[in-house]
Amino acid sequence: MSDKFDSIEHKGIVQRSDNNSVTVSIISSAACAGCHAEGICSLSGQQEKIVEIPGMYQVHPGDNVTIRMKQSSGHIAVFLGYVMPLILLVAVLIILISLSVPELTAGLGALAVLIPYYFILYIFRNKISRKFIFTLKA
Repeated sequence: MSDKFDSIEHKGIVQRSDNNSVTVSIISSAACAGCHAEGICSLSGQQEKIVEIPGMYQVHPGDNVTIRMKQSSGHIAVFLGYVMPLILLVAVLIILISLSVPELTAGLGALAVLIPYYFILYIFRNKISRKFIFTLKA
């Protein structure tokens, strides 16, 4: 399997570099950022993200670099951020409707289950973040 399929890569600019880590700024673009209608579409957009990469690298502020993350880490992020909340939402909705709870209450209850879920993710954010290891591409 080629390297291209084993990792997720983003281009970025080094903001800070020391003996312990490198801080890189990446621009996250919407999937439609290359569209010719980007300037008039309200769905397009870019967001700057700061990533700290542990380790010592021979880079300097302002250098263009490519950061990498294992593709499996991307799958974990998608699961925790999108798939699991969807499963919880649908499961609670089905359970509440099967218990003859009014639809409005069932819908609000299904949405309310996401509050403790995201709070738990927030509490364990440091433990979860250790699963996402970034490196600089040589």
